[in-house]
Amino acid sequence: MTSATPGDAIPESTDLLVVGAGPAGAAAAARAAARGIDVVLLDAAVFPRDKTCGDGLTPRAVVGLQKLGLTSLLEGRPRIRGLELNGWGARQLVDWPGANRFGAHGSAIARTELDDAIRLFALEQGAAMVSGAKAIGAQLVGGRIESVTVTRDGERHQIRVRDVIVADGVRSALGKSLGRQWHRDTAFGVAARSYVDSGRADSEWMGSHLELRDPDGALLPGYGWVFPLGDGTVNVGVGALATAKRPASMALRPILEHYASMVTDDWQLTSRPRQIASALLPMGGAVSGVAGANWMLIGDAAACVNPLNGEGIDYAIETAMLAVEMLADENDYSTAWPALLRTEYGAAFAAARRAAGLLTVPQTVPLLGRPGIRSAKLMSTVVRVMGNLLTADDADLIARAWRSAGRVTAGVEDRPPFS
Repeated sequence: MTSATPGDAIPESTDLLVVGAGPAGAAAAARAAARGIDVVLLDAAVFPRDKTCGDGLTPRAVVGLQKLGLTSLLEGRPRIRGLELNGWGARQLVDWPGANRFGAHGSAIARTELDDAIRLFALEQGAAMVSGAKAIGAQLVGGRIESVTVTRDGERHQIRVRDVIVADGVRSALGKSLGRQWHRDTAFGVAARSYVDSGRADSEWMGSHLELRDPDGALLPGYGWVFPLGDGTVNVGVGALATAKRPASMALRPILEHYASMVTDDWQLTSRPRQIASALLPMGGAVSGVAGANWMLIGDAAACVNPLNGEGIDYAIETAMLAVEMLADENDYSTAWPALLRTEYGAAFAAARRAAGLLTVPQTVPLLGRPGIRSAKLMSTVVRVMGNLLTADDADLIARAWRSAGRVTAGVEDRPPFS
């Protein structure tokens, strides 16, 4: 098959329709097409397109790209060895823990480039692309999607399908039409990012500031970041945690601009923040309705995002691969897919959601942060959790304790992850 442009005809049918051409959807399309499946990759945008993101890649995300077959994409990119953690007058340089499992470095790639590269890779594997077209609903027969309704240039089209992978992001219009619900009683994220010229754009460290303050000096339940992109610029952003009971009522743009001014000398910033963009982010599997008989939600659409830092690119690639495996192994995904997500991520997400919820209480941040930032061992554990570097295969004390906390938390929650 060949790539479709916005003016090309929308196909009448396909074996697999992947809705959303971000990292999750494009990775799924690439994996499925490489296995000989007839795949159409559909997105409302015309690529290349921007996406609100910190652009950082943890070692786990780097390994995901390598497993997908995109090692060449990482060539010439920053090799980031860990986090430069700051707060309360202290600084810790923490190498990525678990380098033996995930590789020794992370990286950073602007989403404009990353998403387009994975998408083009999917086309090289044989997927067809339909861009500038939005999936707005589906026709179900006996609980199975028979066709998906797509709009482009004011016209409606129907695409008959055998299977559907839904990867249309945090708002997930198609997922919502299929019954997906985002539950905001658990912690979610609000974030803004920008690009700034920097003399440290080739740094080996990602900057992370655990003590985030507004222009008036008030402490906020959030964090700031500076991620070097290796091209003369850095991604500068701020994020905050919130729940329905404790919303993050703050204007992100002035906070981001204030944060950039605070790190100007340290990061040798030589311009004002530009291309400022913001987003809301469901996290930690805080959605229900992630699957049906012949459809699955993956990546951000399934809230597969670390509740402590908003990282989701690694989960996007992993859930894409898992979903394609399930295409071959199951005839009905309605219970099998959420069960697999809970097995893979449920305990870790439950523990992280509880921790993130505590951090939305303003008094908790300095209580934990002030002594914590001065402990190299504790900060290494924090980086391990924030970097998604704990897996089900890890058997050390910290990993066991984190999973145990997650299982206990999930057992007492009214709504565990993915339910």
